[in-house]
Amino acid sequence: MSDLSLTARMARSLGEVPQAEWDALAGSGNPFLSHAFLTALEDSGSTGPGTGWSPAPILLEADGGTLLGALPAYLKEHSQGEYVFDHGWADAWQRAGGSYYPKLQISVPFTPATGPRLLLADAGFAPALLSAAEQLCTRFGLSSAHATFIEPAQLPLFEQAGWLLRSDIQFHWENRGYESFEDFLAALSSRKRKAIRKERAKAQEGIEIVALSGAQIRPEHWDAFWTFYQDTGARKWGTPYLTRAAFDLLGERLGDKVLLLLALEDGAPIAGALNFLGEEALYGRYWGCTVDKPFLHFELCYYRAIEEAIMRGLGRVEAGAQGGHKLARGYEPVATWSAHWIADPGFRSAVADFLARERAGVASDQLFLGERTPFRKG
Repeated sequence: MSDLSLTARMARSLGEVPQAEWDALAGSGNPFLSHAFLTALEDSGSTGPGTGWSPAPILLEADGGTLLGALPAYLKEHSQGEYVFDHGWADAWQRAGGSYYPKLQISVPFTPATGPRLLLADAGFAPALLSAAEQLCTRFGLSSAHATFIEPAQLPLFEQAGWLLRSDIQFHWENRGYESFEDFLAALSSRKRKAIRKERAKAQEGIEIVALSGAQIRPEHWDAFWTFYQDTGARKWGTPYLTRAAFDLLGERLGDKVLLLLALEDGAPIAGALNFLGEEALYGRYWGCTVDKPFLHFELCYYRAIEEAIMRGLGRVEAGAQGGHKLARGYEPVATWSAHWIADPGFRSAVADFLARERAGVASDQLFLGERTPFRKG
């Protein structure tokens, strides 16, 4: 590798990058890093002009244009849709007279799911790729670069490059070789087992739940889910991140990696949960409803996700950000990680001090929560 002449550049969109070359680096394990997923966001207008998410993939190439590394990167004009909150940093830097935005965001938009952020033909290219990100920030006058929801195996690569590490907590369900949902329930305490059975029975009263994937998902199903998604998005974010066209494109391009669960009452959809399937995990992403039915959210988003993961032999369920209520339903606290490069030395020092104290608190919280899972003790 030392004999290679490497060039780094920032492309204007992922659409400029050949799909086969990008996917060769991204691999097939995580649907969100795929060319199909990321270009669906671009082509639907969910990212791009007017969204504050300007695609800026960073490419590391050898002579002749061979792609050796890449970062799924965006120029950000705000901090929305990231799920790792740096609004306090932005406010502090702006009060000090700096311009926090634009910044470089290395992530999958609107997707708090763990995965690789350094897409590499060989791990040895990581220093050059991260150095390229830093140099591009300096060249364009960006305050900082942020890689979020990094898979743990890649953390040392960021740490060795001097990036600051930040931790948080999500709740994931782990498949410990269960053969059925009842097998999973048997691992819980008697009280929690009974509570979950009661919740499921209540949620399923008068309801039919269907699981649709690939070509089974028709435009009318997306129309129904769009209604659910808009309602949830309006309450959580003010404006939904994805456009209606995004769902059609995701369905078309990802096929059987998309799993849509719909709850029907008298044959009409009243709620839905959208999931994506990786090689090792089921990722729960969006939920919404038009009828407020007790425990239906838990049934569609958590219990059905567990059933689907068991049926498909998947190792875990990642049910999205936040949600301490997941703990009582068999989802356990797991550390998530991000890495941050700050251009200004003084600002960097202040952030580093904050992160050291924050990490200690997060570790304490994870330990506290880990002792309160619903699983049988001993």
